[in-house]
Amino acid sequence: MLRKDTGVLHLCLIFFSIPFILFGQYSSKDISYFQKSGAVLLESNSHLFEGKRIGIVSHASALSHGRLDNKLNRLDTNGFQNPIHTVDRFIDNNWNVIKVFSPEHGFRSDAPAGEVISDDIDYKTGLPIISLYGKNKKPSVEDLEDLDILVFDLQDVGVRFYTYISTLSLVMEACAENGKGLIVLDRPNPFSSVVSGPILDTSYSSFVGMHPVPLLYGLTIGEYAKMVKGEGWIQNSEILDLTVLKIPFFEREISVNPIPPSPNLPNLNSILLYPSLCLFEGCPVSVGRGTDYPFEVIGAPWYKDKTFVFTPKKNSGSKYPKFEKQICYGDDLRNSAKISMGFNIDYILEYFDAWSRLTPEVSQKSTNKIFFSKFFDKLAGSDVLRKQVEKGLNASEISQSWEKDLKDFKENIRDKYILYSVD
Repeated sequence: MLRKDTGVLHLCLIFFSIPFILFGQYSSKDISYFQKSGAVLLESNSHLFEGKRIGIVSHASALSHGRLDNKLNRLDTNGFQNPIHTVDRFIDNNWNVIKVFSPEHGFRSDAPAGEVISDDIDYKTGLPIISLYGKNKKPSVEDLEDLDILVFDLQDVGVRFYTYISTLSLVMEACAENGKGLIVLDRPNPFSSVVSGPILDTSYSSFVGMHPVPLLYGLTIGEYAKMVKGEGWIQNSEILDLTVLKIPFFEREISVNPIPPSPNLPNLNSILLYPSLCLFEGCPVSVGRGTDYPFEVIGAPWYKDKTFVFTPKKNSGSKYPKFEKQICYGDDLRNSAKISMGFNIDYILEYFDAWSRLTPEVSQKSTNKIFFSKFFDKLAGSDVLRKQVEKGLNASEISQSWEKDLKDFKENIRDKYILYSVD
């Protein structure tokens, strides 16, 4: 954990494999990002925490810098001048933290996607860490019985199948069922202004998409929490005691946390490509897991018309990468001009077309004759997109099929929960 009196970011000792990171290595842009968190308002809302038994849902990216009052005036010039983790911030304020809860990828944000996370103990504070991506994805009655409130501080990316909003929904439901207050510390995400892609059909609800929202829903995680409660998408939503501490000075600008929220989204470029490329997780196409540039390349052993190649290998971010040790032919998107601030179906259309032109012998050997798995439909939120692609619709026809539903979502649902100005 991070202690403000050392001058060294001890957080990295448990969160990262590198030996240390000095505060001075953060740029002014990084520091500016850490100031845009609901956590900087904690001290001016101390009445929410004093005398309470507290649990915190958090991970490595939950750093903040400085402290403000509720009128957004700086409280002093000395408090928290170095980035500090939310758990340490609570401890330094002498608030009674009982335990920590961790999401997918773990408290250290270093576990590969889908890996089961076990309960643990934080070596520095001795606090128990309860996994919400292990035997349970929802806090149990026993987990909450010695708590009065939960604080939620996860760095989301604003994409429906990124599982932190599913964790949020289950935490909200558990708090409602057990009479516990929930305080969400809001944070920016790069897609908070973008509404794009197909809306989930709730018959396809899963942990990679629980609610009837677009693939990109255009909300911060605090706004999303208000929407889940307001729309009654969890049981007992009407009795949930929900507080959102807003992001100061936030104007929905594109920004990214200097500490990656998960190991395979290491930079802004990978996050911007993630909504469009993640659907390939349900296809015989690699998204670069097992390389140094996950979600910045795509390819497959069967696409030999391509000249760019990469070879996935087991690494810390992927223990069992797709096409491990096989040469994949595909596209390097690290400097691509095609990246857009939305959902781009062109990649799926191109690769499906190329796969469809394979000879039966090659397709059977390379892909088991199936391009779209059932997981593709889960990620897409229904079987509609798959059927549109298989039918031969072009990108314009597919995107036009979403427009009415997206308009209805924005006007009848999203707009009710906006906390920050929109264009």
